[in-house]
Amino acid sequence: MTTLTGRPNVALLVIDAQNGVLAGADARDSVLANIAALVARARTDGVPVIWVQHTDDGLPRGSEEWQLVPELSRLDGEPLVHKSYGDSFEATGLEQLLAAQAVGRLVVAGGQSDACVRATIHGAFTRGYDVTLVSDAHTAGDRTADGGPPAGQVIAHTNLYWSYHSAPGRTALTVPTPEVSFAPYPN
Repeated sequence: MTTLTGRPNVALLVIDAQNGVLAGADARDSVLANIAALVARARTDGVPVIWVQHTDDGLPRGSEEWQLVPELSRLDGEPLVHKSYGDSFEATGLEQLLAAQAVGRLVVAGGQSDACVRATIHGAFTRGYDVTLVSDAHTAGDRTADGGPPAGQVIAHTNLYWSYHSAPGRTALTVPTPEVSFAPYPN
């Protein structure tokens, strides 16, 4: 259970579902279908859906690469957090947004598994949040040319190590889309 007092609510955090981030990503279509299913369920359950959008030299603000993917639609009124670092909390208003909605648990999906997703789940956890990583709703691109393992192995490894992550007073879970719970903590 979260170490953040008085924060029983949950939010869905969709990280960097952008054209340039997800171009050529492993299992892109199935991952986007799972994210879309999560977004629909969160909206039905009245759970906040928070979108995160990265900007850097490769994703200049306003460019086609920077735009959210057309398969997912952000509704007016759903928060959009702009970031320039891997961890979605760094130099953004994400923490204040979550505090205002009494959120102590995050359900996380998006891209890239080995970069912004990983940085954000760790950043949230160290800040006291419980974090559920949706095992089939995050992805990575091919970085084998840079000496990295194939994307499928990156995703599998991220799921594996997050399922064993622990710290006092916090919960780290890795679950597939059908097993995601948006239920708040009891008061």
